[in-house]
Amino acid sequence: MISVLKFLFRVLGYGLLALAIIAGISDASISIAQSQVHLVPFGQVWFDLSPETLNLSQAVVQRYVHPALWDPVLQTLLAWPVWAVLGPLGLLFLFLGARRRRQQVLYA
Repeated sequence: MISVLKFLFRVLGYGLLALAIIAGISDASISIAQSQVHLVPFGQVWFDLSPETLNLSQAVVQRYVHPALWDPVLQTLLAWPVWAVLGPLGLLFLFLGARRRRQQVLYA
């Protein structure tokens, strides 16, 4: 059961890293085309894709987790570029899903 969960973490991690790379390339190409730095915030992409889930997640976090978690922490993450949110999250899932090597103990 643990190996299946680690496999899912690895797949999710690679998927999030791929999305982060795509978002970074997209930001870079737009920046080059406009001759100025253009970084798309994570909150804007989430709102464009599904505004209902963004509002629902705000309500759930403020009501059931803690109201202070939404305002300083999650709003800061929503203002960051997409690649800056998805990249570390993908690396975290890859770390959680990593295969651990067994070390051989040599007796002298």
